[in-house]
Amino acid sequence: NKAGRRWSGLGQLSLVEHALCPLDAGASLVENLVHQSAYFFVDKNHRMQQATARIVSPSGLSATDEFYLWGLLALTFAQPQADANLFATPHYCLRQLGVIDQHARRGGKQYQDFAKAIERLSQVTYLNDRFYDPVRAEHRKVSFGFLSYSLPLDPESHRAWRIAWDPIFFDIVRAAGGSFRFDLATYKELDPATRRLFLLLSKIFARRAKSPRFDLTHLAVDVLGFSSSIATWDLKRKVWRCILRLAELDIITAPDQERLFVKKNRGQYSLTFERGGYFARKRPAPEARTMDETTVHEPLRLLGFDEGGIGWLVKTFSMPMLREWTDIALAAKERFTPAFFKKSPQAWLVDNLKSAAAGRRTPPDW
Repeated sequence: NKAGRRWSGLGQLSLVEHALCPLDAGASLVENLVHQSAYFFVDKNHRMQQATARIVSPSGLSATDEFYLWGLLALTFAQPQADANLFATPHYCLRQLGVIDQHARRGGKQYQDFAKAIERLSQVTYLNDRFYDPVRAEHRKVSFGFLSYSLPLDPESHRAWRIAWDPIFFDIVRAAGGSFRFDLATYKELDPATRRLFLLLSKIFARRAKSPRFDLTHLAVDVLGFSSSIATWDLKRKVWRCILRLAELDIITAPDQERLFVKKNRGQYSLTFERGGYFARKRPAPEARTMDETTVHEPLRLLGFDEGGIGWLVKTFSMPMLREWTDIALAAKERFTPAFFKKSPQAWLVDNLKSAAAGRRTPPDW
């Protein structure tokens, strides 16, 4: 959402929560080739079951990679005629997600961090022995990746990056993507572990005022992402820090530490949360929406089109055809200089689009 208020995401949080390697508080990147995690769910017979997720990540994952995963999915589904491919410049993606403004320099550090995050996410393989498939409305054994990519080599290129989603992953997200929405502005204010607790409680507090009782170790390790090698007393301290931050924002009611952590056995604690006033505030009803600006707006401006011309092109031609020929026009401009166009880039593009729409032209062999 360009306004940064509400953001459509995955209905099944385990997809992202458990696809992240355990993080120590000071670690920015964890190179953990295989990570296994678990979470609980209630089956159709109302019995508690446990699902195991295994993540293979050759390059590890950064604590901020989930932000880009959620963000790219949101941008994909916000486009007209959305499909399993997102063609967009990094400037467009980072601007829409609030990482940069329109004046940020191309090729800066944010671009490099974005490209590295995409590279890490592209190597992830996710396996789950009881994953809920919303398309078939049943738990299934699954394995999928997140995405593939194709980027121009020249960091100064204005051509779009291509993000291609794994087909199984994309179908699952498309079926469940509109069922969970959260406040992006609040999410961005939080550290990675508190973000995950915020997402979990947002899902729970949408239906009930009090959370289920969580085992401290399960919550800290399997949900929030802290390392299982951390001592219980330190896990308790780290979780308490997340709780205090959410209490500051009134997402949960301010708890008393001694009463919150209920001791079950030596080194074993459980805890529950109560919904805060944050969720009582009036919020816009969730509804499907598209971005005010599509991914082709920026490339078309670079070719010399004004807003009226861009609007006409978006309404007249299919998005796949428009983005393909816009990319071809930019490639011609970068390879052959503007002298390649007899009249202008705009006239060249419109002529090719009309001919392609009529079936009289295909992309050039160069």
